[in-house]
Amino acid sequence: MLFAALRLNMKLKEKDEADPRTENNTKEGIKKEKKPKKEEAEHPVTTKKKSKEEIEAAKALKIKKKEEEEQQRWRWWEEDKYEDGVKWKFLEHRGPFFPPEYQHLPDNVNFYYNGKVVKLGLAAEEVALFFAQMLDHEYTTKDVFRNNFFKDWRKEMTLEERVLISDLNKCDFQELHTMHKEKVEARKAMSKEEKLVMKEANQKIVEEYGFCILDHHRERIGNFKIEPPGLFRGRGEHPKQGMLKKRIQSEHEWLPPAGHHWKEVRHDNTVTWLASWTENVQGSCKYVMLNPSSKLKGEKDWEKYEVARRLKSCVNGIRQQYQQDIKSKQMETRQRAVALYFIDKLALRAGNEKEEGETADTVGCCSLRVEHITLHDLLEDKECVVEFDFLGKDCIRYYNKVPVTKRVFKNLTLFMKNKEPGDDLFDRLNTCLLNKHLSSLLPGLTAKVFRTFNASITLQEQLQQLSNMTDNPTEKLLSYNRANRAVAVLCNHQRVPPKTFDQSMANLQSKIDGRREQLALAKSELKLAKKEVKAHSSDSKLQAVVERKKKAVQRCEEQLMKMEVQATNREENKQIALGTSKLNYLDPRISVAWCKNMEVPLDKIYNKSQRDKFAWAVDMTGADFIF
Repeated sequence: MLFAALRLNMKLKEKDEADPRTENNTKEGIKKEKKPKKEEAEHPVTTKKKSKEEIEAAKALKIKKKEEEEQQRWRWWEEDKYEDGVKWKFLEHRGPFFPPEYQHLPDNVNFYYNGKVVKLGLAAEEVALFFAQMLDHEYTTKDVFRNNFFKDWRKEMTLEERVLISDLNKCDFQELHTMHKEKVEARKAMSKEEKLVMKEANQKIVEEYGFCILDHHRERIGNFKIEPPGLFRGRGEHPKQGMLKKRIQSEHEWLPPAGHHWKEVRHDNTVTWLASWTENVQGSCKYVMLNPSSKLKGEKDWEKYEVARRLKSCVNGIRQQYQQDIKSKQMETRQRAVALYFIDKLALRAGNEKEEGETADTVGCCSLRVEHITLHDLLEDKECVVEFDFLGKDCIRYYNKVPVTKRVFKNLTLFMKNKEPGDDLFDRLNTCLLNKHLSSLLPGLTAKVFRTFNASITLQEQLQQLSNMTDNPTEKLLSYNRANRAVAVLCNHQRVPPKTFDQSMANLQSKIDGRREQLALAKSELKLAKKEVKAHSSDSKLQAVVERKKKAVQRCEEQLMKMEVQATNREENKQIALGTSKLNYLDPRISVAWCKNMEVPLDKIYNKSQRDKFAWAVDMTGADFIF
């Protein structure tokens, strides 16, 4: 059994209401049929057109609401920062929300082994249901997944169950799978009233568990719900896929699950997490953190971007230093210099040390192996080319062919000498040593901050090259996305094209073709109208018709251009993830300043939650900001 270790400064209050975690309002095993829609002819829908006064009143209400939100916002960036690593001085929260306890299957749903009904105990039955829910997924066909699942499942069985169930291939989970599918369909078929009831119940949970009081300000908690138990999937061909993620239990929570209490209550105002526990599959610590729009998250972001800005003033000196270190007599210094060269020029992640078999085979710069690079004296008319091919973070393949300096090339040849393909390329270097060296050059500097600097400076340079004040708003946004795309390519932020991509592009192209036909028709009508005016020049009504036709042509041209730009944007970014760099590596002040200079509304770049996350940058940044 796993226990949560909580750091709380809680004010426990008695309540008469039952804990929502103990309530189980779900209806099991019943597939609800959708009510047939009534014919529109029987009940024609009439929508009353809003008057100008009503439209203006709605706009005024929206503006007033926005102003009230701004007044209520905690402007923490205008306050003095705490010293000596203190993050907060007062903290009150309810603790995390735990998933409900598992309930036995209905009597009419059975698990079969070797063709016979077997009634499993509560623990084994719950794990069996995890597997049944995934029967239509390819995971359950993989040997690694099946073997890991069966091994962990047997640990949850009683002695009698283990003796009986010895072969996964003889297990029949079909009725459990069918029940799960029916529940999913029933949720989809819920009426508006039922959905509203569920929404209100969830909102009550959010109000109780989803907020904390930090230094007497109400702050939103990000992941206040404890992860439910299930089967581990991992990314790519993870060696631990299929293992059981056990249920996390609290000990001594206010209205806790019966018979439990907190493992530990800690008051530590030098950390930013609210609760922590150790998950069993990889043994890593998991944390309950505040929302990205919170003070603690915002301060961390601001500090990261400020260090990256300070790097700008000394980066040339650092580059000269590692170029000198490449010629060092000490192998450790040479390896560090070459690794830093790659991190600077290619924006590679540093990479972390991992125990063999513990996680998927993903690497970064410091953990590259000999098999991950190939050296070419001459390739495609370029000298000293290094060919990279490895799996990076999230199992995203990094493939690149890069010309390097002759000295770097010679060093790589030396590093690979007398080594096997599976040996470390930088055998005298790790991430800790590299970051320790970087922090000695500039306080707070790490490999990630170096990557942030290169990403932000690239965005700023690209925006300066691509942006044009005379462009229309649609063209300006295309320029911004292209600048963002250059950063995403640099940082290797890829994605798999959506399954519906081809269909959505075909639909968009169909709309473009239709709009072109409309434009051609509008132009021909305008031409005819002009002929009529020539023939009857004194008719003022015909002049008005010409003006209307001109506006129709202009409107069609604008709509067509928007669609064509949208198609270009989608095609260029179908395999590029723009959001990762925009939210994690690009100083938001660059984007805010660009919006002000280009007269582009900020909501075209950042959505509501993103604007809340970067409220500090929006408030303090002027049009003259330079990274």
